[in-house]
Amino acid sequence: MRVLITTWLTVPSMGGVELHVDQLARRLAARGLEVTVLATDPSGTLPQRETDDGVSIRRVRSWPKRRDYYFAPQIYTEIAKSDVDVVHVQAYHSFVGPIAMLAAWRCDLPYVLTFHAGGHSSSLRNAIRPLQLSLLRPLLARADRLIALAPFEIDYYSYRLNVPRSRFALIPNGSDLPEPSGEVRRDEALVASVGRLEQHKGHHRVMAVLPHILRQRPDVRLWVGGSGPYEPALRRLASELGVSDRVDIHAVPIEDRAQMANELARVKVVISLSELETQPIAALEAAALGCRLVVADVPGLRALAEAGLARAVPLANSPEETASVVLEELELPPMDARHQLQTWDECADAHVELYRDVARTHTGAGSRSLPAQRLRAR
Repeated sequence: MRVLITTWLTVPSMGGVELHVDQLARRLAARGLEVTVLATDPSGTLPQRETDDGVSIRRVRSWPKRRDYYFAPQIYTEIAKSDVDVVHVQAYHSFVGPIAMLAAWRCDLPYVLTFHAGGHSSSLRNAIRPLQLSLLRPLLARADRLIALAPFEIDYYSYRLNVPRSRFALIPNGSDLPEPSGEVRRDEALVASVGRLEQHKGHHRVMAVLPHILRQRPDVRLWVGGSGPYEPALRRLASELGVSDRVDIHAVPIEDRAQMANELARVKVVISLSELETQPIAALEAAALGCRLVVADVPGLRALAEAGLARAVPLANSPEETASVVLEELELPPMDARHQLQTWDECADAHVELYRDVARTHTGAGSRSLPAQRLRAR
């Protein structure tokens, strides 16, 4: 089976979608599928074609260089000339998703879409999400299958798109990392906030909680695990709060899964105060490695609390209120959650089954204006 996965960026770029694509594609290739990842490169500095662990990676230029719109017309061309069984579109928020869906539909290729409905640091971008959905409904409704990472997405998108729930498949993210080094020991005074350094991820809220934790536990330290444009602001905030000596900001390369396992295995409590998450991989990985979790009471993160994997706190909580919860979690034993979480192998197996079903049952685009062969010839 030949699968083309389209995404805005891929490794070495850091982010939840990038990690999802990387982990899924590698395992699909290991199962004998012919996998191509089609991504964009705003910088124009990355290889246009390469192969990594059996996965063929193609990159095309996107514009503008320093914005995450990822307008890449060549996505259409690459799909139109491809010979694949299924196109898997990852996310709809940038121009990549709509262009990929349009190309697959016009070329009569079966396509599926995974939503990845996280937040954004721009309040305007968050505000226009409902409008985006309305404008993209014709393409989303034509998808052979819509993939949700969490149950609440099926409820939300089924209602907003007026699409039957039977068109959706629930395939959660994987959570497993390599086994940590035998030399790694849990640090009872280490807390962490892990994720790309964007304002909407809430690292600043965690940092504001730290001084109130230190009043009762002066030994506590905070690791902010990530990189991104919000790093200078976070360093200024740490200085203003007088906690710079208790804060360590550094990222683990997204492809270095063994190092991430070692880093998380040292952490006692992971705190995620993001404004919106679908199913945060960092939190799942932390739970799988025994970390206690304190999360914001928002969709996606709330689901972790409902499953008994985390303790949810309102985003409107004062720093003192959230600090008291974290202090309580610091006194509890490690989490034992591996048996409750899906592995990346299970995630890949579910995708293989879905791809086969879609390729078998695809009935065609119906109202194409040009036959697929003519489109590909162009």
